Amino acid sequence: MSRAAYHKWASGKQAGRVQENGKIAEIIEAIHNEHPDKGYRRINDDLRHDYGIHVNGKRVLRICRARNIKSTVKFRNNGCTRHFGSPQHTAENLLNRNFHAESPNKKWLTDVTEFKWYEGPVVHKLYLSAILDLYDRRIVAFVIGGHNDNPLVFQTLDKAIAQNPGAHPLFHSDRGFQYTSKTFQHKLLKAGMTQSMSRVGHCIDNGPMEGFWGILKRESYYGKRFTSKHALISMIEGYIYYYNTRRVQRNLGTLTPMEKYQDSVKSCV
Repeated sequence: MSRAAYHKWASGKQAGRVQENGKIAEIIEAIHNEHPDKGYRRINDDLRHDYGIHVNGKRVLRICRARNIKSTVKFRNNGCTRHFGSPQHTAENLLNRNFHAESPNKKWLTDVTEFKWYEGPVVHKLYLSAILDLYDRRIVAFVIGGHNDNPLVFQTLDKAIAQNPGAHPLFHSDRGFQYTSKTFQHKLLKAGMTQSMSRVGHCIDNGPMEGFWGILKRESYYGKRFTSKHALISMIEGYIYYYNTRRVQRNLGTLTPMEKYQDSVKSCV
């Protein structure tokens, strides 16, 4: 060790970069404590988006390792919605895995997923129906219900139409019984929408929608035990608000879905 290096160490003064790393580490720990599911890449996105701190991802990774900050374990979903045995109506797969849209309200995806909550030994179920826009990945509309039935899906569509009265998107779903019903077909036709359906047993045909279910459940549902219906509903509603307005995505240019949507609206004015 050189004499200069020794005296620098003995003085107790920290180099500027070391001090800066310490400040960044405090912010990283705050982000991790609020959202322990985030890895270093998503933490770095938050540093850029929310704090205006632009640093290399490798630097964030080194800080995370030094502070023993690790994202929570991801859970794998191997489920796939099965088609209805005797559909009243089916449509071609017009989307054909083209998950890109040039502007909002051009391509919508939809699906229903299941959640459980517990009252002692009794298991109760809740169902979430949602519609996702492929342009900005925002959740256009959602409805939570106690039954996976036609009213759940119909109300979701009605809500999306009411909030986007001028929208006439390509509307893609799997072949669940709600989406293959004549009533649902007529609702789409009345709204000026074109129906598209996944092929039987091909979950990837509705990939971004399935991907959203995975994100929601990994970050807020798996590993937790909900003991009241109210707590589960609050989690779902709170997460969708967070996803739309606060969760930045790299494929959107490190923006939130609503920021991407609003940027598009402004450019059209």
